[in-house]
Amino acid sequence: MKELFRSITKYFSTFLLALILSITVWISAVINADPTEERVYPRSISIDFVGKDPGLILLESSANQVSLTLSAPNSIWDRLTREASSVRALVDLSDLGPGEHEVEIQIQIAISPVRIISYTPPSITILLDSISTRTFPVQMIIKGEPALGYQAAPAILSQNLVSVSGPSTRLDQVEEVRVTLDITGISETIERDVTLQALDGNGRAVNELTVTPENIKITQNITQRGGYRNVIVKVITTGQIASGYRVTNISVYPPAVTVFSDDPVLVEQIPGYIETIPIDLAGIKDDLDLRVLLNLPPGILLVEEQDVEVQVGVAAIEGSITLENMALNAIGLAKGYDYEFSPATVDLILSGPLPILDKLTTSDIRILVDLQGLEEGVYQRIPQVVIAQEDIRVQSMLPGSLEVKITILPTPTVTPTTNLGEELNLTPTVASTPTPLTTPIP
Repeated sequence: MKELFRSITKYFSTFLLALILSITVWISAVINADPTEERVYPRSISIDFVGKDPGLILLESSANQVSLTLSAPNSIWDRLTREASSVRALVDLSDLGPGEHEVEIQIQIAISPVRIISYTPPSITILLDSISTRTFPVQMIIKGEPALGYQAAPAILSQNLVSVSGPSTRLDQVEEVRVTLDITGISETIERDVTLQALDGNGRAVNELTVTPENIKITQNITQRGGYRNVIVKVITTGQIASGYRVTNISVYPPAVTVFSDDPVLVEQIPGYIETIPIDLAGIKDDLDLRVLLNLPPGILLVEEQDVEVQVGVAAIEGSITLENMALNAIGLAKGYDYEFSPATVDLILSGPLPILDKLTTSDIRILVDLQGLEEGVYQRIPQVVIAQEDIRVQSMLPGSLEVKITILPTPTVTPTTNLGEELNLTPTVASTPTPLTTPIP
């Protein structure tokens, strides 16, 4: 046994040296096959903030990303570059309260072997603030003025109080919550969703705050002033254009004007239209574009310009005809209502092939005014012309729109009768044959 121990002791140093040499050779072979390199990590790492109290908010941070220099074998570098989530930069905000803090950045790498050489910055300065909520009344700012002859009633908000939440230091800067509505040139009531703004004492928006709700509805009622009224412009023409030509269109701008009188009764008594001074079309062969005065009743004034622009389109005729005083047909009026058109009739300028025009009768034409959904009041509507014959076109309708007054029918008084036939006058009638229109003017 002693001799065995002596033999082991004698050759141990030789064995140990051989082991060290073999390990050195192996390590050298591994290093040569997969050398270690020191590099800058190819992308900046975003800082993750963890452990923050839910009642706090991170207002500021001196940096949001970190640059790394690492040392690792080539094979590990391939994984580090490919697996971006394997490298993280963390800042622990646990146990931190409101205020400014200097905190260290912790680097975590999920792949090994990797050695961290350096990273920048090693620490950052952050600002934490508590979250608060306050209630503010909504301040309403109305900009501009409605159209001439109209007035604006006080606007109505869907709610007058809103809550504002966010960092306390930002919330302390808020002086008011405001909505703004521009009514410049508006001539009718508007309903609109508007955005709320939290503003400081200088009228500047305060950021990083949440206003609840973000939008509210504002209703601005616009009504016409007493003594003012909108009326349609009706173009009056005289004379016949040159032989072989036709009027293709008569348009007026503006199509409606606002009139005024010191005596509101005079304004209510005029019809829903104002005529122009007659325009003489005798012998014309080309389009006309001219300014025309309006034939205003005594005591009635125009709010703005005293004339309007009238355009008369003239072209060589295919065939045209002017139908005057055509009756209007109301459709869609609800039961229990009555109506009155102003003007009660319109003039039509039709064109199309002469043979079809020759056969055209009044029963082929219907002028419809849709009154569906209308209640008691005064409205302006554009009639629709329906023609049974094909290839007949409406070149112009005068006026292009009209006024309709809707009234509620009085409750009828029922009178007893013993002879229903006599009471309703149910006498058979014979339908008349449609009479052809006069030959169109060539």
